[in-house]
Amino acid sequence: MTMKMHCLHLKTLTLAVLCGAFALAGTAALAADAKPASEWGKRGEMIEPNSEMAVAYLDGKIYVVGGYPSTRISVDTVQVYDVATDKWELTTPYPTTINHASAIGFEGLLYVIGGQTNAGGRRERSRYTDAVHAYDPKTRKWTPRAPMPTKRSAMAHDVIDGKFYVAGGRPPRGHDFAVYDPKADKWTALPDMPTQRNHIAAANIDGKLYVAGGRFGGGFRSEITPALEVYDPTTNQWATRRPMSEARGGLNGIAVEGCFHAFGGEHPSAGPSGVFPHHEVYNPKTDTWTRLPDMPIPIHGVTGLVYLDGWIHLPGGGIRRGGSSGTTHHQVVRTNMQCR
Repeated sequence: MTMKMHCLHLKTLTLAVLCGAFALAGTAALAADAKPASEWGKRGEMIEPNSEMAVAYLDGKIYVVGGYPSTRISVDTVQVYDVATDKWELTTPYPTTINHASAIGFEGLLYVIGGQTNAGGRRERSRYTDAVHAYDPKTRKWTPRAPMPTKRSAMAHDVIDGKFYVAGGRPPRGHDFAVYDPKADKWTALPDMPTQRNHIAAANIDGKLYVAGGRFGGGFRSEITPALEVYDPTTNQWATRRPMSEARGGLNGIAVEGCFHAFGGEHPSAGPSGVFPHHEVYNPKTDTWTRLPDMPIPIHGVTGLVYLDGWIHLPGGGIRRGGSSGTTHHQVVRTNMQCR
């Protein structure tokens, strides 16, 4: 090889190395600018440890109603989180001890629906309740409302066009499905949910109620399901959609930007703690599930979540299967997924 050719070869090699370096630098810059799939954080911890409770948002505050701590003794406690101050306080207790209820904030009132007054899910069905109470934060008083058509516990719910849809429940009410009109204070029974189940997650996306996962029996050792079913109020019919990637019971869910986020859950198959760390997201446009990075603290035993200022709030929950591990944790997560 001549000296001239050698120099040309070195120039070519140097140029290739430099180009490669610039390409790697560009890739690194893109990676640095790319947003993570999810970002987890924490907020002020609750006053009392809790699980199997109801969570709802109303006028700048997050409400945690009832449940039970590690003692498995049901409580009537109502903890209130002020988003502006990042602090919790206690307000007027619920009229009875309550766990496994549903809570909904709507037009200035907090509604608490169903649940049960004691722990347990197999032999104590007489303590399931059909009661509904509304809390007015201005007066700090609870007022009874029309009861559900049946006594239920461990349901799931969401609001569609100003009406409360409540699905499922512990046996023998796993198929139950009804809608409540808060303006008329009236319940109407709807077509049974196809797969009877409890400890489920539900969310309203574009006027349809999606119900995911759950378990068939009253206890956490019972068989669990990955089922996803959707109810359309315009046709008054249920349909089946793609199930989750893995069966889960005791999970929680919420809709954000047209996506159905499902978190946690419990079952002996989940590993040493018996609690699933999964954060899985369903896109109804593509009928597909995507698993995002796991929860830092896997939890179960929370009904209802809150989406506020770009963050999903997940207060409390149990960190071991069963009802004896309630916590004061207050996890939050921000995601960049959109399904619209």
